[in-house]
Amino acid sequence: MLKTFLPLFMMTFCICLFIVMMQFLWKYIDELVGKGLGVDLIAELFFYAALSMVPLALPLSILLASLMTFGNLGEHFELTAMKSSGISLLKVMKPLTVFIAMVSVGAFFFQNDVLPQSQVKMWTLLYSMRQKSPTLDIPEGAIYSQIPGYNLYVKQKNPETNMLYGILIYDVSTTSTYPRIVVADSGKLSMDPGKTHLVLSLQHGNWYEDLSPDATMSNELGSDMYRREAFKNKEIIIPYNDNFNRMDDETMRQQYIGKNITELRHTIDSVNARVDSVGDMVSRELMAMPVVGMPSVQLDHNRDTIATIPVKPVRMSRVIDFDSLMAAQSSYIQQSVTSQAISTLKMNKQNYEFKSYTTEQDRFIIRRHEIELQKKFTLSLACLIFFFIGAPLGAIIRKGGLGTPIVISVLLFIVYYVIDNMGYKLAREGRWQVWQGIWLSSAVLLPLGIFLTHKAVNDSAVFNPDAYRNFFRRLLGLHQTRNLTLKEVIIEEMDSGVARTRVAALKERCGKFLERYKGRQGYLTYFREGYDKPLLDELSQEMESVVDYLSNSRDQQLLNKAMDFPIIRKMLTYHITNYKHVGTALAVMFPIGVPLYLVGTWHQSNLKKEVAAATKVCDEIADILNSNQEVN
Repeated sequence: MLKTFLPLFMMTFCICLFIVMMQFLWKYIDELVGKGLGVDLIAELFFYAALSMVPLALPLSILLASLMTFGNLGEHFELTAMKSSGISLLKVMKPLTVFIAMVSVGAFFFQNDVLPQSQVKMWTLLYSMRQKSPTLDIPEGAIYSQIPGYNLYVKQKNPETNMLYGILIYDVSTTSTYPRIVVADSGKLSMDPGKTHLVLSLQHGNWYEDLSPDATMSNELGSDMYRREAFKNKEIIIPYNDNFNRMDDETMRQQYIGKNITELRHTIDSVNARVDSVGDMVSRELMAMPVVGMPSVQLDHNRDTIATIPVKPVRMSRVIDFDSLMAAQSSYIQQSVTSQAISTLKMNKQNYEFKSYTTEQDRFIIRRHEIELQKKFTLSLACLIFFFIGAPLGAIIRKGGLGTPIVISVLLFIVYYVIDNMGYKLAREGRWQVWQGIWLSSAVLLPLGIFLTHKAVNDSAVFNPDAYRNFFRRLLGLHQTRNLTLKEVIIEEMDSGVARTRVAALKERCGKFLERYKGRQGYLTYFREGYDKPLLDELSQEMESVVDYLSNSRDQQLLNKAMDFPIIRKMLTYHITNYKHVGTALAVMFPIGVPLYLVGTWHQSNLKKEVAAATKVCDEIADILNSNQEVN
């Protein structure tokens, strides 16, 4: 099993990692192209990005590899041979389960030790590349604006001599309203040896500049001044750093992506302590605020602590009506008091809103660190869950290769990815608890893995539409159809006389049932008695026995008619409970009992129709048997 699984696992892991790397490339391609970055820098970025993408590629590769492995075994009937030899599916999965468990343990240590360092390196390198200036590539006949503070237009270029012709430069680096304008017939652009400045050597041109009001002699000559300079040769030096400057890793190491479990817990505890201290301080301030102008406590500021000292309450000799006091004042005083109260409220509101913004930012930091802490464990569980989805699913569908497994794997992974991102965003925004959002995808897919493993171990028909159709028919109380085929080999031939006797006995039993339950049962009778369950069981067993005996016939017409016998189902709504006092309690629960009574009596009505149809089938089968006897 390991020899079969490991090559497929390595292949699917490389394929999945390549796919997620292409997603990374498409997302950041605009920030990498046109900056003259070396192959070594691009390769280094891709290496760290590949390490950072492992949490996405690993579960998908396990799902796809397990699907392909067990799909190939099922397609070539190797699983059937193993099961016929007494080897269960769980025993076949045992070596791969041990291997996936080891992969899950390794994934945990990878998440805790390797992934933070790789993410720090990747984001540091990516931000450094973003800061690098683009490579100069001045086009012909278009304005080039990639040089900070300058717009450059070139009419024509000579690639062999690197000469520029018809140059027009707009210098917008100053604070003046109008830019400096430089026009030249020709020129050449080069970089200084340190690659920190551009040197533009111009020939035969003019310099136009609008002088600002604070220029020299502006008071004597006026503010509307400009300068024009004609030159034959002129050099313009423009600041332009073309070097690649790598940022320091320490900035990223302080973020949540660069911390292991110990560091994350330390940061969470520190920020929680800060939030608690701010909340304690705000609560003390609120307690110390005066109520109707009278303070309730006083704050005693010691060197280390702030103590609250209760203030002796002021007792009034009589109750004062505030409305009467306000009405006795002039309109100016009333307006002044109201305006002062409103301004005080607004000031307090703004003060505490500002404090809430600070604590909300701290809570956001706590959530981001808690999310990263929980994600250290989710990858390991996701690997196990996807294995216990892929392996039994491959054994059920029995399709190998890259066709069906890829389609199923992609669909399942899309569901996982959508649920995981939804839970992540809900946890990040504080709408859900962090553990609820991060473990949401695992909580959804774990029951699916258990269900598929149970079905595969018991060889259940998971993808058989007839099984689900019959399930919903049983649930809704609908009629189920039989399927009888002519047997090639019959051990015990059907005897017409015995068949007529058994069919007549079945008809008599069906008639007794219909005679016993003629009309609809009353509300209380339905809950206390219902239909006789032993009688239904005997009727169902006898009908199945008759059908089984008729299936030994070589008459196709008789087999077709035997398929018209209904299937008597064992439904709870036929007989709610064996205890009358429980039925009485259900009947008393009127809001729940009424819909249950309506559904139950509807199922009972369908059952009586089926029994009546069975009586009619008995007559038709008797006619067929009699006609066959007359012919013989």
